[in-house]
Amino acid sequence: MNVVILAAGMGKRMHSRLPKVLHPIAGRAMLGRVIETARRLRDARIIVVIGHRGDQVRAAFPASDLHWAVQEPQSGTGHAVLQALPHFDDSDRTLVLYGDVPLTRLETLRRLSGLAGEGSSAALAILTITMDDPSGYGRIVRKDDGCAIAAIVEEKDATAAQREIREVNTGILVAPTVSLRSWLGRLTDDNAQREYYLTDIVGLADDDGVPVVAAQPDFAWETAGVNDKRQLAALERRFQRSQADALLSAGVTLADPDRVDIRGDLACGDDVGIDVGSIFEGTVRLDDGVTVGPNVFIRNAHIAAGTRVEAFCHIDGGSDAATPITIGRDAVIGPYARVRPGTRLGDGVHIGNFVEVKNSELGTGSKANHLSYVGDSTVGSGVNIGAGTITCNYDGAAKHRTTIGDDVHIGSDVQLIAPVTVGAGSTIGAGTTVWKEVPPGSLVVNPKQQVARDDWKRPVRKK
Repeated sequence: MNVVILAAGMGKRMHSRLPKVLHPIAGRAMLGRVIETARRLRDARIIVVIGHRGDQVRAAFPASDLHWAVQEPQSGTGHAVLQALPHFDDSDRTLVLYGDVPLTRLETLRRLSGLAGEGSSAALAILTITMDDPSGYGRIVRKDDGCAIAAIVEEKDATAAQREIREVNTGILVAPTVSLRSWLGRLTDDNAQREYYLTDIVGLADDDGVPVVAAQPDFAWETAGVNDKRQLAALERRFQRSQADALLSAGVTLADPDRVDIRGDLACGDDVGIDVGSIFEGTVRLDDGVTVGPNVFIRNAHIAAGTRVEAFCHIDGGSDAATPITIGRDAVIGPYARVRPGTRLGDGVHIGNFVEVKNSELGTGSKANHLSYVGDSTVGSGVNIGAGTITCNYDGAAKHRTTIGDDVHIGSDVQLIAPVTVGAGSTIGAGTTVWKEVPPGSLVVNPKQQVARDDWKRPVRKK
């Protein structure tokens, strides 16, 4: 199938230097979502028609499977599809999509494609919706039998009677490519806008005896387009609610379905609970019994069964979904913890308030309960890291690793100067700076002298 994605518009009403189709919906550029759906169609040949700030749009999608066409000037949707003709394979059908209509589901496109058929009996298949208020949309005018489509009339060109029609055109269609070539060549700009309307191919198809049929999506939001920031925000909320409803149907407990944002792929096991204000990006997997507290951010992470993520935690696996953060079973994270890329936490690990862990491994049952930084470290099992402990991993030029064996107890306010190894079973006294290897089973303290003076008086501020 040839898939033409129209993305040449200026988007003036967005009031932004960013091209309209690059504005995000649920964490991904609108055009990116359309391309992603198109790629899931069998043997899709994708042509993106660009215009305004086209170089910026093209640079955002450097993949080699995309073909590009330029529409300059922008003279209507028919003119835009015309620019893609050199890339068409005439033996395939052609699907027309829009870069600012980002949420059309694959199931809907497959249904439309199936309705269009193939070969000598192929039809022109149009996706329509029925609206309570159809203002601004092209009306679907059907023949006297009420079934076949006779024409699509743009609102500015419609009669008073036609404006009463509530079935409207979404712009998405599937057409036999050889016929589409002919129809595009016969379009005129004889209309109020002086543009070449793609919708005019309906009348041409009827003239040629090609059936014109229609399908409707399951959800109206699938065909909603974006022209300004208000519409973008409204569509974001519609989509988020649809994702929340899917989670609820799968048995996930949501404290408030209107206060969760899923900006990627979220998979949940049984008895998962998610509190308000949580944001999920990238690929996130929550196994059975995981609970997520309020105002938590999780990106590219796999959290095993029974783990609690308390309020205001930031679990960020970075931009690469192939190397997610992993957190074991029955762990406790937070509140106010930060877990950064490259981290693997074992079963029963506790990462407490205002603890930051980065590029580190913590073994089963290890704990860092408050006010510590664990970076570039390998930590064994049963380790207790006291408050204020820091692994000093950066020497000003390079990062170095800290290795802590099993059953090590580290007191408060300890500095571990990497590279350094602390042997299993050791104890590090409070306030100690460790810069040399610690033998297993030893106690490490820095020599200190405590002085108490009885001839000293605290200064008093003069009034």
